[in-house]
Amino acid sequence: MAGRINDDDVKAVRDAVPIDAVVSDYLQLRNAGGGNLKGLCPFHDEKSPSFQVSPSKGLYHCFGCQAGGDTLDFIMKIDHLSFSEAVERLAGQAGITLRYEEGGYTAGTSGRGERIRLVEAHKAAAQFYVEQLGSAEAEIGRRFLAERGFDQAAAEHFSVGYSPAGWDHLTRFLRGKGFSDKELITSGLAQDSRSGKPIDRFRGRLMWPIRDISGEVVGFGARKLRDDDNGPKYLNTPETAIYKKSQVLYGIDLAKKEIAKTSRAVVVEGYTDVMACHMAGVTTAIATCGTAFGGDHIKILRRLLMDNATAEVIFTFDGDAAGQKAALRAFEDDQKFAAETSITIAPGGMDPCDLRLAQGDAAVAGLVEARTPLFEFALRHIVARHNLENPAGRAAALDEAAPVVANIKNIAIQHESAVQLAGMLGIRDEQFVVKRVAQLARWARERGGQGGGQQQGRGRPSPSAPYEAAPAPSAPAGGGPALNLRSPAHRTERELLKLALQRPALVSPAFDAYGVDEFTAPPYAAVREAIQSAGGASLGTDDYLARVRDAAPNDTVRALVTELAVEAIHAKTVDEVYAGVQLVQVRLRAVDRRVHEIQGTMSRLGTQAPPEQLAAVQEELWTLQQYGQRLRNRGAEGL
Repeated sequence: MAGRINDDDVKAVRDAVPIDAVVSDYLQLRNAGGGNLKGLCPFHDEKSPSFQVSPSKGLYHCFGCQAGGDTLDFIMKIDHLSFSEAVERLAGQAGITLRYEEGGYTAGTSGRGERIRLVEAHKAAAQFYVEQLGSAEAEIGRRFLAERGFDQAAAEHFSVGYSPAGWDHLTRFLRGKGFSDKELITSGLAQDSRSGKPIDRFRGRLMWPIRDISGEVVGFGARKLRDDDNGPKYLNTPETAIYKKSQVLYGIDLAKKEIAKTSRAVVVEGYTDVMACHMAGVTTAIATCGTAFGGDHIKILRRLLMDNATAEVIFTFDGDAAGQKAALRAFEDDQKFAAETSITIAPGGMDPCDLRLAQGDAAVAGLVEARTPLFEFALRHIVARHNLENPAGRAAALDEAAPVVANIKNIAIQHESAVQLAGMLGIRDEQFVVKRVAQLARWARERGGQGGGQQQGRGRPSPSAPYEAAPAPSAPAGGGPALNLRSPAHRTERELLKLALQRPALVSPAFDAYGVDEFTAPPYAAVREAIQSAGGASLGTDDYLARVRDAAPNDTVRALVTELAVEAIHAKTVDEVYAGVQLVQVRLRAVDRRVHEIQGTMSRLGTQAPPEQLAAVQEELWTLQQYGQRLRNRGAEGL
């Protein structure tokens, strides 16, 4: 084993890779104010962005599902990596050589996490295949690309390669790079043979590397080139620890920035279709990898599209029966998008690659623009199944089609579609159809359904909302005592802790003199204790927040520290005056509580108490009352 990674190297990795750059590989981030960024949480489904990133603090937190932490925590959670694997992944991106406590420097073979090794093997394989495309044997592959309108530059842009026809060319190459036979089998790049020795899984085929949203090669799609190849036309990497076909989209690494920028994604059916679209200027094109477009694919796109009102997903399908079936299957998932969904079918049943060959780049761009709303396509398909020549057929078609229209999210489009449906069915009384659709939509809303109208996000309010909008009571991550954000005491304690974590210079050194018992909410008292254990707010070191998180006694408190470090401070101007108000309010409430306790003690003692005991209690009471009055009169100066 390589041993434990050196602590200084872990810190160097955290500092070297900005958290917003890492998170942006997985979802679109927008300005949230106060130096923070926001987006749709990748760890749970939501309609409104409650996931926030603080680049200055190197932390993220979701106010919906309570996931949070630093850059390493994010990579560990989203890619299911161990701590060491996450450090090694980011170290590789930053060009940092890691030191291990047992064994000194390591070249990165032994002790590496399995996932990291599989990704490295795929990266090396992709480079190998690209190099092989230039070989004499690969002439058949180059000819295949040329016949479909792709030159060398296009092949290089998509890293298209070639797998030699021999039994173990890649296997021997990767062995020479230090990969074990077990790793090659586990990665899906090799398979067992009858002799018991691993052989290449892909042989004599054109190779497309499949990358995840962060740009890592996680699998391959291989196209048959020769008649004597008895395998399927397309052969994909089998399911592995890093490749799940239902969770990857071919071309997403190249298309994600343009998808986020334009709020549009174009879903095509194959690797060459993605290439054709990108070459024609439709750089938002992506494709599934040997499986139908489904729920996990939707999650990937929603994080990029941010579910804004103008977002759109356009599907291109062949005009044959299989293409129509795929379109209707896509429509079943329509309501999982806040984006509008559309369909476009090329003339003559051609796919985008064929269309580009036949009519050029402009025709591909025109195909995308000539889209039809997916619900309209579905309606026409429903209506076509019924005999509209008689009243019974029209009634049956209306019964089946009206719920589809009622489920359209946009009210204006819903109304127009109801009118359109009346025309399709030949029903002259348009208002009858409109009212029928409106009634179904209303019933769906009353049942808590999605029909009729723009959906509103559910769950906890945005942290940027005023306190009055917050639910009461709420609980911190992982359970624990309730927090009531309608309580003035809890609100002020929360603000003071946010200042202590985000702007410690504004509350120091006074904050460090505050006792844990001055925080009435137990979770806040635990955070105060963690700050104290980390050396206090006056410490002011670069790793201050990391020290506080490390000092937290458990994951619940650690999550609350992260939440408070990321949540916006509720003031237009965050300065010493605002900080002073929070300091005074927390201290003043603590003084008032103690005064109340002492007054209760005096009532219990009565006049029969020993004079010296009564005098001590009275003196403490007088001192506290004077201190409280000074705070009320002088504010922070009275501290």
